[in-house]
Amino acid sequence: MMFKDRRDAGRKLARALERFKSANPVVLALPRGGVPVGFEVAEHLRAPLDLLLVRKIGAPGHEELALGAVVDGLHPQVVVNHEIMEMIRPQRGYLEAAKKRQIAEIERRRRLYLGAAQPIDVQGRLVIVVDDGIATGATMKAALRGLRRNQPSRLILAAPVAPRSVISDLKEECDEMVFLATPGPFYAVGVYYDDFSQTSDEEVIELLGEARNLESTRPKAAQTDQE
Repeated sequence: MMFKDRRDAGRKLARALERFKSANPVVLALPRGGVPVGFEVAEHLRAPLDLLLVRKIGAPGHEELALGAVVDGLHPQVVVNHEIMEMIRPQRGYLEAAKKRQIAEIERRRRLYLGAAQPIDVQGRLVIVVDDGIATGATMKAALRGLRRNQPSRLILAAPVAPRSVISDLKEECDEMVFLATPGPFYAVGVYYDDFSQTSDEEVIELLGEARNLESTRPKAAQTDQE
């Protein structure tokens, strides 16, 4: 399956998620590329759109090796890779200091994209996590694991394309997965798009602003169908 661009992929993905419309969902998009996809999903489902920011905590001297990750939300969560922690054994206090740095960076990026808006409280809500595609699944695994701790009623992972190999790794982290294509062999997410140019900060800000405006104009009943 090929997609013209992220907006086109989002419209196609939204149709596959139609059955969740009546459940008063929240859509969380991973920036930056997940935002155009998430925008289309949120608009179709008449759902609020928010970001899900994830920041890796790298090992000392080996930043590419992830000790864990900090996951954004009303209550940010730290997801630790215990196997890597046992292997590296960083100095006491390293993880806590790294956590504080990454939370500060998450807050900076959230202010850039959303101003003073607070993260949506997902407790008790059906949450749909959206990205433009999944490659290794490592970031998404941390995102879902951290998000689960904020107690959504159901956690749905949705993406236009993902390799078959990640399905078994991610199925334990969510209640359901919705992918439009799971090609094998899998090369790279961008291969399945005609236009996979980088999403800019400006586009993210614009789409999030438009989503907030749309949400504010919806009748109250449309926002609380299942409450």
